[in-house]
Amino acid sequence: MKIAIISDIHDNFNNLVSVLKKINDNKEIEQVIFLGDFINNGIAKFLTGFNLPVYAIWGNNDGDKCAITKTALDKESNMTIADNIYDFLEFDNRRIFITHYPDLAKPMAKSGEYDAVFYGHNHIKNKDRVGNCLVVNPGEISGHKESKVSFAIYDTKINDAEFVEIDNPVRVRTEEVEEYLAGLKFEFSKSKGHKY
Repeated sequence: MKIAIISDIHDNFNNLVSVLKKINDNKEIEQVIFLGDFINNGIAKFLTGFNLPVYAIWGNNDGDKCAITKTALDKESNMTIADNIYDFLEFDNRRIFITHYPDLAKPMAKSGEYDAVFYGHNHIKNKDRVGNCLVVNPGEISGHKESKVSFAIYDTKINDAEFVEIDNPVRVRTEEVEEYLAGLKFEFSKSKGHKY
C-alpha cells in the first residue's frame, strides 16, 4: 500500500491543489495522512472533498477547530481527524506513529514499537532511520520556510518513503516580505517549538 504524507499547509490553497493533483495522478496511492496546521476550515473542506481517505491530526496552527471538526464529521466527508497532535495507526501490519512535533518523533522511533514515524512542524523535509524505524518529515506545503514544496509517499511493503516536489509553488515568504521583516523592530520568537 502507498500512502501520501503531507504537512504544514498553512492556508496555501494553490500549493495544496498542486499536491492533491500529484497524489491523484499516482494511482497506487490509497490513503493520505495529514500531520497538522490547516490554518482554516477552507483547507479542511478541500481535504474532506478529496477522492481518497484523509487521516489528519492537529498541529499548532489550525484555526477554528470546531469548524474543522464539524467539516470532518459531515456525512460526505472523506476526512477523519484525531483528537490530538499525535496518533497511532496501522496499515498492512505496519505500526505507524504520527505527530505534528519533531520532539515526539525521535523518542517514539527509539521505542522500537513502530515501523515508521511521521512528523511535521519545522517545515523541513527529512528522512532518517532509528534502528529499523523509518522517520520522515514530508516537508511543507505552505512555502513559508523552504523554496521547495514537497510531500512524501510511504510504501508499506518496503517500509520506505520517497519525496515528491511540486513544480512552480507559490512561496509565501517572498523577497519583499523578508525585506519588510528585516526592517521591523519586533523580533520574532527564536523558540524551537513555535517558529510557525
